[in-house]
Amino acid sequence: MNQPRWPGKLNISEEESPYDIVAKTCECENRKRKVTYSMIDTCHSLCHDKKDLILGQIEACQRLVKYIAKDGRDDIDRQAILSEIDELKMILDLIQ
Repeated sequence: MNQPRWPGKLNISEEESPYDIVAKTCECENRKRKVTYSMIDTCHSLCHDKKDLILGQIEACQRLVKYIAKDGRDDIDRQAILSEIDELKMILDLIQ
């Protein structure tokens, strides 16, 4: 009899990051700060709908704003992130 390659249970890792989206600020050509997003590769990344993506972006922005210092140059980043959060919340209200 042939032995199965994986006797018993499959070895499925559940060590995924709890965050699917990472937010970053960048300076564009017109010198305006902008928030960009990176998707973290997860095995369920194709299962997200628009609402899940927007909620993930809001969470990513809220995490990012915690790390921004409250002085000087970082105030520009803080304003860009807070503005992005407001826009995302407005979009979320419109699609619900």
